[in-house]
Amino acid sequence: MVKRVTIVDVARRAGVSTTAVSKVLREAYGTSPQMRSRVRAAIDELGYRPSAAARALRGRTYTIGVMLPDVRNPFFADVLDGAADHLAGSEYQLFMASSCDDEESEARVADAMIDRSMDGVILIAPISARSRLEHVARTVPTVVIGRHGNSGAYDTVADDDFGGAGLVVTHLVGLGHRAIAHIEHAETDPVRLAEMPNAVRADGYRHAMRTHGLPEDVVSTSYTREGGYLGTRALLARQRPPTAIFAGADVVALGVLDALAEAGLSAPGDFSVAGYDNIAFASFGPISLTTVDQDGHRIGATAARLLLDRIADPARPTTQVRLSPKLVVRHSTAGAAE
Repeated sequence: MVKRVTIVDVARRAGVSTTAVSKVLREAYGTSPQMRSRVRAAIDELGYRPSAAARALRGRTYTIGVMLPDVRNPFFADVLDGAADHLAGSEYQLFMASSCDDEESEARVADAMIDRSMDGVILIAPISARSRLEHVARTVPTVVIGRHGNSGAYDTVADDDFGGAGLVVTHLVGLGHRAIAHIEHAETDPVRLAEMPNAVRADGYRHAMRTHGLPEDVVSTSYTREGGYLGTRALLARQRPPTAIFAGADVVALGVLDALAEAGLSAPGDFSVAGYDNIAFASFGPISLTTVDQDGHRIGATAARLLLDRIADPARPTTQVRLSPKLVVRHSTAGAAE
C-alpha cells in the first residue's frame, strides 16, 4: 500500500512549518499570500488529504450522517439530493445508512454515527421514541425530517401532511367520487400516532372525508409497494369496492397499480388512483400518477441548512419548519363512473 501523505510531507515540500500548513488548511490568520500559494501547490503535487481522525481530535470531521428508513423508496433519494446540493462547495461530506424502519436498527445506526465523531446527523422519518431522539440530539447536532411535534433538543423539517391529504380528497370529490379508500401505514404507538407523517396524513384524510360528509374507508398495511398491492387486493375482494384509492405514498400507489393490472383493471378507467410524494416515477408516461408534491429536494436542503446552523451555534433555539405541499394532477384520476 502507498504510504499516506501527511502534513509533515506537505510542510517539507513547501519549505514551511507544520503549524503554517495547519493555518492554511484552517484558513486562519497569520499566513502570507506567498505562503498559502506554496502550501496549496505542495498539497496538489503530493495529493494530500486531511485525516478525518486528526480533524476529530481538533473538534471537526466535516462529515454528516444521514439515516433513512428504506433505501427502496425513491422519495428519500430526492431528500438526499437536496441535502447534498446544499452542502456542495462546502467541506462537508454526507454518509448514508439505512435503519430498515426498525427502532433497534435506528439506535445502532445513530450510535455508529456518533462513535465516528460525525459533526451532525439528519434523521429521516425515524420511528424511535422522542426520548431516544432527544438523547441523540444531546450528543450530536441533529435535524429530524418528517416528525411532527416540537422538541427543544432538535430542529425539524416536515410537510403539512394533514393539509396535503385534504388536497387529494378534495380533488377526488370534485371528480364525483364518493367512495374513496385510503391505504395507510399501520401505526399503534400513541406518540407516533401524533408525530409520524403517515399517521398525520391518515388523520388529514379522515378529517377531509368527514368535512365532505363521506364515510371513511381505511386499509392499514405498510408504506411499501407490497403494502399497496395487498391493500388493493383487500379492496377488490369486497362486494362493493371504492371508486378511488388514495395511497399514502407514491411507492404504495405503485403497488396499487400492480394489483389493478393483475386483476385486468386500470387507472383511471376502472379506479382513480392518487399517491403522495411526487417521486420521479410518478411523472413517467405509462404511470402518470396524480400525487402530492411535498418537494423532497427542498426538505433535504432545508434540513442541511438547519444542521449547519446548529453545528455553528449549538445553543441557539430550535427551529421547526413546515412546508406547504401542492397537488399535481395527472392521468391516474378521472371522473367517477355513473
